[in-house]
Amino acid sequence: MIILILNSGSSSIKYQLFDIDKKELLAKGSVDKIGMQGSYLQNTRQDGNSVRLVGEIVDHQAGIEYILGVLISDKYGSIKSLDYIKAVGHRVVHGGETFKGSVVIDENVIHKIEEVAELAPLHNPPNLKGIYAVKNLLPNLPQVAVFDTAFHQTMPDFAYMYAIPYSLYKKYGLRRYGFHGTSHKYVSDKACNILNVDPNQQKIITCHLGNGASIAAIKNGKSVDTSMGLTPVEGMIMGTRSGDLDLGVLTFIMNKEEIRVQEANTLINKHSGLLGISGISSDMREVQAAAVSGNKRAQLALKMYSYRIKKYIGAYCAAMGGMDIIVFTGGIGENDSRSRFDACNDMEFLGINIDKERNEKTVGGKEGIISADNSKVRLMVIPTNEELVIAEETVQLLKPKARKKVE
Repeated sequence: MIILILNSGSSSIKYQLFDIDKKELLAKGSVDKIGMQGSYLQNTRQDGNSVRLVGEIVDHQAGIEYILGVLISDKYGSIKSLDYIKAVGHRVVHGGETFKGSVVIDENVIHKIEEVAELAPLHNPPNLKGIYAVKNLLPNLPQVAVFDTAFHQTMPDFAYMYAIPYSLYKKYGLRRYGFHGTSHKYVSDKACNILNVDPNQQKIITCHLGNGASIAAIKNGKSVDTSMGLTPVEGMIMGTRSGDLDLGVLTFIMNKEEIRVQEANTLINKHSGLLGISGISSDMREVQAAAVSGNKRAQLALKMYSYRIKKYIGAYCAAMGGMDIIVFTGGIGENDSRSRFDACNDMEFLGINIDKERNEKTVGGKEGIISADNSKVRLMVIPTNEELVIAEETVQLLKPKARKKVE
């Protein structure tokens, strides 16, 4: 069965075409700069053939039309006809409390996603644009929504609630939701599969470290806490996001700098994190290069980054009453041996003993165990594959008995 996976952003669409039965990735690519000058599509086939096509792409529907055209083209295509595609799986960032799992999309589901869009105003509206576009272009093709927040819906109330007036939670749904759920689920399951252990008997901490970053506590196969909150800005220091911040700092800045809510939102989302501390870049590689050359602010940014990971590992170990496995994933988690080492160093008192040589060798998309033989906690690097999770969820939901409805 061939499934098309779409991840629609504000001015881009990432896509992958899977043959689930053969477990093969037939094609992948992206449409970028939608609605702007210089918009283009980049497509790479299974055989490595890659092409960049520049053209006027005015909106998401035009972008998806472009994708579909390339996938079946004689010169660049991977399939002969759109009839080969049996469903489309969409990444949808926020499902609120409505969606506790993936769902087959119908009018009711679309309405519910629209209702919770205010919880993720930068993400859900473009996600919906992808859904609308497929509905218009291929009205009879089944679509499935897979939510970043769904995996974390197993968190207990004492973990997801904020200490604000309860009436505000009831009125607006203000609580911790968490994100990167498909990634946390994938790497935690994969870790257990590699180690041949039962996920329902493991305490796992998964560290998804990239430009956006989150850490999750997974106990007996279920998420019991995660670092991101109502929005993706809470928790870890990220490329441009502040992560955990005293709210008093924000109100102080707003008062002193005389900025409004939207400007404050931009400050903590676009100008903070590694970029804000270092003053150099949001890219970990560039910050590290500056640190090596002696830049003090870059060195500070790296120390703050690894310290925050270390704090969350300790907190989630306490929350779960121990830990068996720690998994690193995401662009930084998979490729940056230094950040992993700094986060796990001097943690022997918690049973964590990282093997420096194994750690340094496990980069460039490799998976592997990076803990020392005497480490009580298994440390692992596992490249994430959120698109595969979306494809598998889509296929599962297309089975007649598995279809879910939103009441």
